[in-house]
Amino acid sequence: MKAGIHPDYRTVVFHDLSADTYFKVGSTIKTDRTIELEGKSWPYVTIDVSSASHPYYTGKQKEFSKEGSTARFQQRFGHLVNSRKNRG
Repeated sequence: MKAGIHPDYRTVVFHDLSADTYFKVGSTIKTDRTIELEGKSWPYVTIDVSSASHPYYTGKQKEFSKEGSTARFQQRFGHLVNSRKNRG
């Protein structure tokens, strides 16, 4: 490998502020902040969303009806379509 061209890969602590959860992950992100965790000093980055707080991963996402898009369309607009057919 060529010296001096690769980013510094190290363990970084990411802090999900919305879930108050810490993740130690290998990363090349640059930060001047550090945090004391488990008796050791780590580079520190705050984030707003992670798998601990994202609705997709927590199961708190909005679920759509299982009957399909055609049935939802008929439920919402079927009366308009049917009234035009009855007119002639």
